[in-house]
Amino acid sequence: MRLPRLTVLCVLLAAGELSNAQQSSTRESELAHHLQLSQQYLAEHEPAKAIPELRAVLVLDPSDTEARANLGVLLFFAGQYAEAIPELKAAVSEKNDLWKIRSLLGIAERRTGDEQAGRRDLEASFPHIEDEKLKVNVGRDLVESYASTDELDKASDMIGALLKLEPTNPALLYTSYRIHTDMANTAMLELGLVAPDSPQTHQAMAHELQRDHDNAGTIANLRKALALDPSLPGAHFELAEALHASDDQHLRAEAEAQYKLAVETNPSDPKAAARLGDIEVEQGQLDAAAEEYRLALKLQPSSADAALGLANVLVQQNKPAEALPLLKQVEAADPSNVLAHFRLSTVYRKLNRPDDVKRELELYTRYKAEREKLKAVYQQMRVISAQPDGGKE
Repeated sequence: MRLPRLTVLCVLLAAGELSNAQQSSTRESELAHHLQLSQQYLAEHEPAKAIPELRAVLVLDPSDTEARANLGVLLFFAGQYAEAIPELKAAVSEKNDLWKIRSLLGIAERRTGDEQAGRRDLEASFPHIEDEKLKVNVGRDLVESYASTDELDKASDMIGALLKLEPTNPALLYTSYRIHTDMANTAMLELGLVAPDSPQTHQAMAHELQRDHDNAGTIANLRKALALDPSLPGAHFELAEALHASDDQHLRAEAEAQYKLAVETNPSDPKAAARLGDIEVEQGQLDAAAEEYRLALKLQPSSADAALGLANVLVQQNKPAEALPLLKQVEAADPSNVLAHFRLSTVYRKLNRPDDVKRELELYTRYKAEREKLKAVYQQMRVISAQPDGGKE
């Protein structure tokens, strides 16, 4: 018996639909299988096995943005940056607020030599990243990028932002040191080229010599700077500090006059007034010293030097109760201030508060030991850096 043509056509169409349905069902089953395996391998910390499963998912469903992003991330952390980039880029193009993914894309681009694209993606993603560890890593990559093109101002701003997140991170502190040393060296070179015999050049040379503990050279350059410009900002104070640090008593005697000139040339700077107070204490002129310290505190209420100096005078004048709030102010601003703890122990002894005396002496001993340890480290660093071979055997 022959079936009508229409009936045959209907049967064929039905068979085709059934075949398509079966293919779709098989595809969905395979897709689910590969997804399940990828998740299993990731849960078992075997990312290398998850990568081919995610590739298989994308063959079956190229529109799966999540699978593409996951594949890009796995390739990135496997160090396969060139392969990761297309996947990360495709995921970002589908959903432009994938900031973590875009940050990894930027790092991968830099690792493969595309500095321009890498910086663009890192700069775009950095403000939006909430994960602190990733944010620091992205920021460090940006610092490297800026430093590579001598954009040290941008590098400095970025390292400052990162140190707010992790202020005790040794790697960040070293990077900060490196960037700011480069900035200082660049500025010094430019100053020397533009104005080799200017007062500012001599003042800068004095700073460098002071860092090298060349007090005689520091004094000589500051004298040259002031001979060229007697009103050079900060120079009288810096010269006074160098003179006061000298072992030569004749030079030390000149310091007071320079501190006074510093006050005259910059009446709003409290540092010189506080130092004049210190000199007057050395000379036994307590009332005059107190006046200088109060002037410094009026100019800058948070001045630790002035507060410590005035407290010292008040203790010597047998006014420990008046000295106490000044010392507590310094301690609150800097809990590691050794001198504040020592003088607080003296004040508490006069106020007959033995428990407080004991606590402050313990803090004094602790912070003094830490300071001595740090001083020894700096001394060792100077010794090593002064050796011709950098201390290498």
